[in-house]
Amino acid sequence: MRSIWNGAISFGLVSIPIKLVNATENHSISFRQIHLADGGRIRYRKVCELDEEEVSGGEIGKAYEDADGTMIPITDEDLAQLPLPTAKTIEIVAFVPADRIDPLQMDAAYYLSANGVPAAKPYTLLREALERSNRVAVAKYALRGRERLGMLRVVDDVIAMHGLLWPDEIRAPQDAAPDGDITVRDAELDLADALMDTLGEVDMDSLHDDYREAVEELVAAKAAGEIVLPAEPEDTGDGKVIDLIAALENSVRAARKSRNVESDGDGDSGMADVHPIEKTSSKDSGKTARTTEAEQTTGTAKKTTHRTPTGKTVTRSGSSTAKKSAPKSTGAKKSTSTTKKSAGSAGSRTTAKKTTTKTTTKKRTSSSGGTTAKKTAPARKRASA
Repeated sequence: MRSIWNGAISFGLVSIPIKLVNATENHSISFRQIHLADGGRIRYRKVCELDEEEVSGGEIGKAYEDADGTMIPITDEDLAQLPLPTAKTIEIVAFVPADRIDPLQMDAAYYLSANGVPAAKPYTLLREALERSNRVAVAKYALRGRERLGMLRVVDDVIAMHGLLWPDEIRAPQDAAPDGDITVRDAELDLADALMDTLGEVDMDSLHDDYREAVEELVAAKAAGEIVLPAEPEDTGDGKVIDLIAALENSVRAARKSRNVESDGDGDSGMADVHPIEKTSSKDSGKTARTTEAEQTTGTAKKTTHRTPTGKTVTRSGSSTAKKSAPKSTGAKKSTSTTKKSAGSAGSRTTAKKTTTKTTTKKRTSSSGGTTAKKTAPARKRASA
């Protein structure tokens, strides 16, 4: 990584030569301004307002504009002669607990790299001292023409420095809080706590910029000449909260559902997918049974599948052979006149009328666990018991 500033850390009487390196980078997609009529680039030229001529960078200097509009030229030599002790030094002024630093003051982040072999030992000493004390160092340094405030802390094996805003650069939060005396009920707090617990924690490394990815896909699609369809807008509720309790409850349910979907989507868990059992009403069950009964014949060995109310699929043979049932297996003896079968412990008998066409033997399960075999005509006329 290219250094943007070379200097030294002043740690008491110890001087540590270091190089300043940017710790962050901007991944935002930048756009160019174009002329809509012909697509030509729009460029900004630096023009002197007195003679209206374009000037190059070498002809441009700095000046301070006075209250009356007067320009007071300031050269780099003028700034270099100022008594600024932190011009090339990061001067540590104090060591404080990390929670003493207001996050509102946080600015840009940098890595401090040891500059040369002689800097390795004092650099390591400062790093180990910071890590063992669980404190951060408050320092002053100069960068890009101004003195700044910084905070040094340990990140892995590197000393990092966060630029800090000066305390007088932080605005007071005036008029930012809601007006009036607002009371929050315990039930609302309980639901808010439940929502926080449901959302839980997150792996910061898993977070990414969805908008930037969408812009990249849009650019790629338009570059390929594809037609880009507008995305359906999400229902944000227009920011109107009608019932806070209902909104919190719905949020908790949605968060739990999202968490369950994420856990089910982990393909490496080795767990089987679980599907709810399909429920079938007694009316639908009887209809399915009658349909299966009509499709079965004694003269063929065609197999028919039957869906039970519990969701289990059973394969049946269409011939009038003996079938097994739980808990006992009973035999269905074929006869030219009647079919006899013992059902459960009741010992009841049923006789089916003789028909002139092909008949089927169907086994039904009653609520008591017994089974009764009947012969019916293709017109689904039931025999009287």
